[in-house]
Amino acid sequence: MEKQELEDKTKVSEEVSEEVSEEVVLLAKELMPEVEEQIRVIKKGAILISSEDELRDKLQKAKKEQRPLIVKLGLDPTAPDIHLGHTVVLRKIRQLQELGHQAVIIIGDFTGKIGDPTGKSKTRVSLTEEQICDNALTYTNQIFKIIDPDKTTVRFNSEWLSKLHFEEVIQLASKITVARLLERDDFQNRFRRNDPIGLHEFFYPLMQAYDSVEINADIELGGTDQTFNILMGRNLQAGMGKERQVALFMPLLEGLDGVEKMSKSLGNYIGINEPAEVMFKKLMEIPDHLIIRYFELATDEHPDRIDVIRKQLEDGRNPRDCKLELSRIITGLYHDTTDTSSAEEYFHTVFQRGELPKDIPIIHVPFESATLQDIIPCLIEEGYVSSGSEFRRLVKQGGVQLNQEKIVDIDKRLVESDLILKIGKKKFIKIIPDISLSL
Repeated sequence: MEKQELEDKTKVSEEVSEEVSEEVVLLAKELMPEVEEQIRVIKKGAILISSEDELRDKLQKAKKEQRPLIVKLGLDPTAPDIHLGHTVVLRKIRQLQELGHQAVIIIGDFTGKIGDPTGKSKTRVSLTEEQICDNALTYTNQIFKIIDPDKTTVRFNSEWLSKLHFEEVIQLASKITVARLLERDDFQNRFRRNDPIGLHEFFYPLMQAYDSVEINADIELGGTDQTFNILMGRNLQAGMGKERQVALFMPLLEGLDGVEKMSKSLGNYIGINEPAEVMFKKLMEIPDHLIIRYFELATDEHPDRIDVIRKQLEDGRNPRDCKLELSRIITGLYHDTTDTSSAEEYFHTVFQRGELPKDIPIIHVPFESATLQDIIPCLIEEGYVSSGSEFRRLVKQGGVQLNQEKIVDIDKRLVESDLILKIGKKKFIKIIPDISLSL
């Protein structure tokens, strides 16, 4: 995919972000609340701000000058399928936008050709330009379900990094010492193990920091795994005579197990593209001790409302009722009102009252010939299971039922009408033997 095609699909400005459009300025003037109120919203869920005093000064200055702050988020274009853990930073950007500020999303197409060494035990393979553009489009299509595209500018850092002359690169490199770069844990660990570190890898944090210089970032957001890179941006801005950005760090969100960070590989995730009934049910499964944390990190609820919920829990409110409220709110962020209401009804019907859901998907099978073994390809194709081995494992563990009876033989023939297959706790399929398929 050509970069131009991606730019046509997103809101991309060719102008340096220090010049914000009149419409954005007017919007900021109308919507920007008092400074202390903004700080309260910005701090919600944040693990660290460097520094709060600088943030207050920036907000006061922006209010006086009637302009929005420039909020930076750098994206490594590896196109993850976004889950709630990824949305923690994105929801904070959305809150900043609602306070009247402007987001600038930096697509690291130039830096992506090097690869962020953060947390890596070896040099990462660089991406091609086509891969970067495809991944960037996938990512932006997802993030605009969360952040406001009308208050967002998307930039590619090749716009400025590819234009630097070698002399400018050398001057840029003179702003940082090797000792400072080796403070990064991943570099330190590889150096101690005598693992190779390419000289080009040292330029990644420097180039990411230069992005902040180029767009005059006022605030940069990131997870705690990006601490070194974001603080490097502050230092480089100061070294080049610019006002330092405020570094705003958000914590990692624990998954459904309540212990490990949310991850698809661990299976403890809630995807933003999952069906409403699946999302709602998963949210009801989070441990009680994570209720407030999910309210703070995965919703846009005001701190005052979260304080009320926290006090209610301390005073003995049933955590299940709080989770119902949480599930409605989060599911409603990614699905319409009808689907969210249906998801809640589905949860009450199937998982609280033990009844069958109203609308069960149907699979037609050949009359008097099909077995459970035969329909495995169809179950895989429709996404009910990922593989035949997963289905067989679930059968062996007693996790598959046919008309409310556990399956022990996957070679059982499906000759009855109105067969209800239940896979795990959440998936129901109606199997209808069809005589026309036997001809």
